[in-house]
Amino acid sequence: MNDLAPYLFHQGTNFSAYDYLGCTLSKEGKKFVYTFRTWAPNAYAVGLISDFSGWDDPVPFERKTENGIWELIWRSDFSLEKKAYKFRITSATGTVNKGDPYARFSRGLDDGASLIFTSNKFKWSDGLWRRSRKKQSKGEAYLSVPINIYEVHAGSFMRHDDGSVLSYRELADSLAPYVKVMGYTHVELLPIMEHPYDGSWGYQVCGFYAPTSRYGDPDDFRYFVNKLHKTGIGVILDWVPAHFPKDEWGLYEFDGRPLYEYQGKDRQESSSWGTRFFDLGREEVQSFLISNALYYLREFHVDGLRVDAVASMLYLDYDRLPGEWIPNRDGTNISLEALAFFKKLNTAVFAEFPEALMIAEESGDYGNLTRPVYDMGLGFNLKWNMGWANDFYEYLSSDPVYRKYNHKALNFPLMYAFTENYCLPISHDEVVHGKRSLINKMHGSYEDKFDQMRTALLLMMTYPGKKLMFMGTEFAQFREWNYADELEWFMLDYQKHTEMRDYVRALNHFYLSSHELWSLDFDPSGFSWLLANEAEKNCVAFRRIAKDKSSVIVLINFSGADQELTFKVSECDMLKLSFATAPGKYDNMYFPFKEGENYYATVKLPRFSGVILKEASNTKVIKI
Repeated sequence: MNDLAPYLFHQGTNFSAYDYLGCTLSKEGKKFVYTFRTWAPNAYAVGLISDFSGWDDPVPFERKTENGIWELIWRSDFSLEKKAYKFRITSATGTVNKGDPYARFSRGLDDGASLIFTSNKFKWSDGLWRRSRKKQSKGEAYLSVPINIYEVHAGSFMRHDDGSVLSYRELADSLAPYVKVMGYTHVELLPIMEHPYDGSWGYQVCGFYAPTSRYGDPDDFRYFVNKLHKTGIGVILDWVPAHFPKDEWGLYEFDGRPLYEYQGKDRQESSSWGTRFFDLGREEVQSFLISNALYYLREFHVDGLRVDAVASMLYLDYDRLPGEWIPNRDGTNISLEALAFFKKLNTAVFAEFPEALMIAEESGDYGNLTRPVYDMGLGFNLKWNMGWANDFYEYLSSDPVYRKYNHKALNFPLMYAFTENYCLPISHDEVVHGKRSLINKMHGSYEDKFDQMRTALLLMMTYPGKKLMFMGTEFAQFREWNYADELEWFMLDYQKHTEMRDYVRALNHFYLSSHELWSLDFDPSGFSWLLANEAEKNCVAFRRIAKDKSSVIVLINFSGADQELTFKVSECDMLKLSFATAPGKYDNMYFPFKEGENYYATVKLPRFSGVILKEASNTKVIKI
């Protein structure tokens, strides 16, 4: 046995722990040699039960380290690929049958039997994509690119006529050309790690190293990533290092006592989710989780991870009442273990994959999440701007008559827009549980809903920050998302929905081709207000500026009435209509004039509409 691997594992620095623990394969002549290892320090005995050794009488493991690593070597005359197995663990509290925490394949659901998967015969052909990503990562300017993410739940994007789910391969073949044509740059998958309950959407994971068998085996998932890469689309995985469910076959009290979870009752469990929180201060758990993050980057070529529920890890009082939590040694509500873990995680990821995207879903206001670790930050490179989303949805759902009292929803986000590297999300969380789909959040009549949604999307795509949209939003699905059914593609039989899809496609491609909208997303010099305080008109106007100083002007009207906007321009500006929410309504809407030494333009903007004007120099004419 390699003594370094278990030593590093117990030190919290074995970031390839999956090559040591779990089930690994070697050969002795013609014999297949399978080595099973697991970490169970509180166990009295560990045994193997399986398809090939029998399910009644466990084959005993040998304890190999004082800190609780157990090992069994099984020699076979034939391959055991995809054979099922579990670990039978006996402790002071009794005997349980557990799935392998490091299993690379699993039957999942209520059974949870691990499946041997060691072949990895998949032939990658995404070298061009990966080389371009690495080239792009040189220096810190690699975020000065368009990032427009399409968020997808693999089981409900599209289904067969009989209601059955698509395989990873079928999903890739349908999804890749669609997102490319639509103008997205990345697909972000809701968690695809093995989970027992469909209704958790993948957020209650038991098999962290096993892509769910619902859609195929690990090589089928490799095909998915490879296909998207060859189409020019990146792949981001939703990753859940905060917590895990209490299903018997999973990590829950793995060796009869809390092991992967916190020991203390003040931090152990989420009362809302009914799940256990990972003990981020325990070295073996750090090896498990950081190895898991790197596993998907290495073995499946994914381009990044969206780290779920960061706030639940970061705040000691998350989901707890006064008296139910204990402050840290400094007397605050911040988990010092979580801070250290995030720094360790992101340092390890970027040391090997400097081009990766590490995205924090964090609903609090802890600062410096997206500042590098060497600069006193936590090391993520993007953070979901959930505050922007919540305020904006409230604004959109209000009667336009009263929107002037909530104008801060439009201008206040720019007060903090450059404090972090933000991604503006229209996510799965906002189209379920009575929150309504985006189109149905809009106030007013059927016609007005579509006009306002187009204007809302124009604002989102032109504000600073990267972009994310949940599937189905692009064609204005009215029904809330249901994980058990496919998207309502039949809505595209109706003109308004086809027009919305076509509008989103055009807006996405305009975004991709307009470097003014993304090259300085995280730099205050990339944005300037023209009109920030037109609350009575429900309007804003601003300029987005590129590194080369070229710029575009964005005008937005969320009022139920036509509005005139007057703003200052330079003497040599030419304004040209480049994009509009309602083409054909803007003839003779532009009026230039001079007042004193200053030049101005007045624009008549129809109700619930927006436009993008591009600027050029060397002319004194302001025209369409």
